[in-house]
This record gives sequence, C-alpha cells and structure tokens, in this order.
Amino acid sequence: MTPDFEALLEAMTLVTVRISGLMVFAPVFSSSAIPPRVKAALVLAIALLVAPVVAALPGAHAELGVLPVLGELSVGLLLGLTLSFLFEALDFAGQVLGFQFSFSLVNLMDPNAPVQTPLLGQMFSLLGTLVVLGAGLHRTLLAALLKTFATAPVGTVRFDPGAGLELVTMGSGIFAAALQLAAPVMAATLLAELAVALAGKLSPQLPVMALTVPVKTLLGYGVLIGSIALWPRWIEARFAMLLDEAGHLLARAAGAS
Repeated sequence: MTPDFEALLEAMTLVTVRISGLMVFAPVFSSSAIPPRVKAALVLAIALLVAPVVAALPGAHAELGVLPVLGELSVGLLLGLTLSFLFEALDFAGQVLGFQFSFSLVNLMDPNAPVQTPLLGQMFSLLGTLVVLGAGLHRTLLAALLKTFATAPVGTVRFDPGAGLELVTMGSGIFAAALQLAAPVMAATLLAELAVALAGKLSPQLPVMALTVPVKTLLGYGVLIGSIALWPRWIEARFAMLLDEAGHLLARAAGAS
C-alpha cells in the first residue's frame, strides 16, 4: 500500500470510531428499532465520504493508537450522553406524573433498554422522538457531528476530566427540567385533592376516597392535553441548548490536547 492509502485507511478508521460512538450513545440513532446492519452501513458510508476531507484539514493527525481511538470514541460519548439528558428528563417527568395519576404500578418494557419504564414516561419518550424526527433535529445532530472534525481534528482529541464533571452537573438539571414539565399538572392535581378534601369535610357522607382518583385523573389529563402543545418548542430549545453545551465541552477538550 502507498503511504497515502495507508493514511486514508487510518483516517477512515478514526472517523468510523467517532461516528459509531454517536450510533451507540445518541438518542434516536441508538434505538434498537434500527437494525444493526443499517447502522453499520450508515457509519461506513459517512466515513468513506468524509475521511479524505477530514484527513486533509489543518491540525489533523490521523494515526492509529490507543489514545486516538479512545479520544474519537469520547466524542460520540460526549454528544450522546449530553443529548440523552433530554430524554431522561422526559422519562422522569412521566414517572412524576404517573404518581399523580395513580399509574405508579403501570410499567412497560422499554424497547430501547432492557428495563421497565413508566407508562407516561414511555409516552413522553415517544413524543420526544417524534419531535426530533419531525423537526429534523436528527439531521442537525449529524451536521453537528461533522462540524466537530473542524473543531476537534481527527486524531487530536483527548478526553478532558473536567468534561466529566460538567456532564455530572448537567445531569443534575434532569430533575429541574422534569419538574418544570410536570409542574402544571402537579399543581392542578394538588388543587383537586384540596377541593375534594374540603368537600369531604363539609359533607362527611361524600365518598372522598372514591372521588379523589377520578377527579385527579380527569383534571390532570385536561391540563396535560392543554399544555402538551408547548412541549415541542420546549424540546427543540433544550435539544439546541444541550447540543451547544456538547460543542463547548468538545472544543475545550480539543484545546486541552
């Protein structure tokens, strides 16, 4: 093999590792509903197309080794974990609302992971996937991944330990985001409980226990249906924000190397 062809193969291998990390960790792309052969074909096609370009970029150092491979894999890990926080927030919001709707024992098997998830959490995750696909955010994610080759040239990425601490800090925002989504329904169901409790005090013959669950459920569903129209805009805004944060962390990791 000529030296140019060897360099091209090394660059293509590193590009494949970076893109495959996205397919393993990023939402939508990591779904088990996509056949592995389709994922492999997509990764190889993208790597074959972009490898000659990224290998010629200034600062690129396409040489195989343990550290370069781990660095390329950390790029997909960084993007995937950062964006997965959005779906974790949706899942947690569904779990919180499940308690409010008395659905705490209603679980489904998540097709994306071998675990059981709450009914409403599964519904919100499917809603998030629908918004991502409908708004074309999956194409935005692929475009952002391709831009990382300019921000962090191939073979030069070294994972920054500080980025791990940033990810932990960002992960703590899952609870705040989930409570923000669930707040209208939680407030409505709390008011329903107070109203039924006051009615029970005024009329002791009223079957309070039999009325609480239906009233909470109907009122909660009404508020949820009314507020869910704002969720797509919220999901798109959080997706863009998390993607920007991942870009900043990646730029810092590339600068540290």
